[in-house]
Amino acid sequence: MAGEAVHEAPDAVGVSDDGLLTPAQLLLLDEFTRHLRSGRNLSEHTVRAYRGDVTSLCGHLNRVGAGPLAAVDLRELRRWLAVLQAGGAGRATLQRRAAAIRTFFAWARHAGHLPGDPAVALRSPRVDRRLPPTLGTDHVAAALDAAVAVAAMPAGSADDPAAGARALRDAALLEVLYATGVRVSELCGADLDDLDPGRGLLRVLGKGGKQRTVPLGAPAARALAAWQEVRSRLAGPAAGRALFVGDRGGRIDPRVARRIVHRALDGVPGAPHLGPHGLRHAMATHLLEGGADLRSVQEILGHASLATTQLYTHVSDERIRAAYRQAHPRA
Repeated sequence: MAGEAVHEAPDAVGVSDDGLLTPAQLLLLDEFTRHLRSGRNLSEHTVRAYRGDVTSLCGHLNRVGAGPLAAVDLRELRRWLAVLQAGGAGRATLQRRAAAIRTFFAWARHAGHLPGDPAVALRSPRVDRRLPPTLGTDHVAAALDAAVAVAAMPAGSADDPAAGARALRDAALLEVLYATGVRVSELCGADLDDLDPGRGLLRVLGKGGKQRTVPLGAPAARALAAWQEVRSRLAGPAAGRALFVGDRGGRIDPRVARRIVHRALDGVPGAPHLGPHGLRHAMATHLLEGGADLRSVQEILGHASLATTQLYTHVSDERIRAAYRQAHPRA
């Protein structure tokens, strides 16, 4: 998805170590990395990926003796992508790498490090817009109902006194992820002060440092209220004002949140094997199927581009076509 596609490890082909770069390239790369962090406010994952992409290009240029970056032309950049493709890089990887190189050269030219921008016309293969697997409303209901049922059981035991608090936390986390469609990192970064229970709203900090407010449904609000009553049983000094707390008393880690979601969905027969992003996909699809307008869904999800949100209309349309083919006698 646009804006959310930098999630894969670098390919073995064409990737070089920082140690293979010249001192001048390393200095430029370090300055570019600082620009991505402070000037663009990109996530650390994206910064690492972009740095790796530029490192890959510089390593390729050094191996083929292409000369300094100032002498690189569009043909050499295309040759680098061709080497990656021949080595097995997929379309999504090539598209991301081309985007990273365009960003790098545009910055280098604007900052006065290079006289021109050879990457301005660099293009990469289009990514196939495959329809993502989506949870049905019955799948989500089964997962959430099971979590709520566990949370309603008698709290803890002598062997595990915190079991009841964890169950209430897990139920609240699942309910909020589906109710709001927020990214798991956004929810893990939320604080108690970001909740507005009176109006049923949650404030989160999204990509690029952009803040947005998302609505909570009544079940999510109830689950959050129940969790807040027992939060102190898990929270330690390191938790601060974190809305969700991990088993060790600090702010919950996104990896822990992902395990909670995977465990809940794995217990639902027939549900696709998805994590927190599956709940985000499901929430968007179910909103559109229920009649929500595309622009509102875009605002809730925090998509920079409406084209990203439009993917969910394709999912909804495919479901309609599938139902038609199954039910219509002359389909």
